[in-house]
Amino acid sequence: MTIPTFVGIVLITFLLIHLSPGSPASGTAGGFGDGGISSVDHDRLRTHFELDAPLLSRFGRWLTRVIRFDFGRSFADGRPVSQRILERLYPTLLVTLVTIMIGLCIVIPIASYAALHAGKHFDRIILGACVGFYAIPPYIVGMVLILILGVRFEWLPFSGLTSEGYSEMRLWQKFVDIIQHSVLIGCCFLYPLVAYLVPFVRATMLSVLNEDFVRAAFARGLTKRQVVFRHVLPNTLGPLLTVMGLIVPAVLGGSVVLEVMFAWPGMGRLLYESIHDRDYPVIMGMTVLSAVIVLGVTLVVDLLHAWSDPRVRYA
Repeated sequence: MTIPTFVGIVLITFLLIHLSPGSPASGTAGGFGDGGISSVDHDRLRTHFELDAPLLSRFGRWLTRVIRFDFGRSFADGRPVSQRILERLYPTLLVTLVTIMIGLCIVIPIASYAALHAGKHFDRIILGACVGFYAIPPYIVGMVLILILGVRFEWLPFSGLTSEGYSEMRLWQKFVDIIQHSVLIGCCFLYPLVAYLVPFVRATMLSVLNEDFVRAAFARGLTKRQVVFRHVLPNTLGPLLTVMGLIVPAVLGGSVVLEVMFAWPGMGRLLYESIHDRDYPVIMGMTVLSAVIVLGVTLVVDLLHAWSDPRVRYA
């Protein structure tokens, strides 16, 4: 289903973009009508951007170029779309991958301890905290962090990926500078991830702990730690991999608001700017890349699930 799903995503996105009100010609030239460009210049720009051709013809031309890995040039500055996207890919992948790895390192120990002490004070506090944090939108937390840690106390930078004079810094100073700029936006990505995964992993572990083979492991005299690492965690890996395939699209989709808020030079901010400028080639290039990432991650997760759980292969 990966290939037809990809084709459907691309086709629907192309139609929505080109059927929406407005024109890249008027947006690029600074407006159309009073005080803007003339109708003649507007028509020339439409011809230059190949917007005067029929819709299906435009889609066919664009799809032919994409097959050759040519996404065209941006309407805004004339640069290749692939170049603009690659420049913004690194910051988004940096904060996304680091957040997911740190989140898993936090989630598994907390969820394991809560599952082994289900119904006790720690378990109730953790579940209540997860529900409370998950109910708070990330942009609200982002504004609070900016006002307190960025503006009030000036402890951490809250705009961009690097500071002024970054090119003149030493290697370790560059590393520290990027980390400092990544802390606030990383926290906004991290806390909803942890708040969502902890109850899920806890519930999955509780269901595994009630299985007969776990009771048999305890009856053989194994400690809680041995039972968790040898029996519970391996059987929790399958459902966790499945839900991780759903989290990646959510993280990428939520990056638009946060990247604009923190002036983070990533894919989310580029998408926002491209939609504002009606930069069709960049929007479509971003759609293709996002679809490839999401569908690729989903496919890999399905394969890993089958590899980690023989029951899936024999189903």
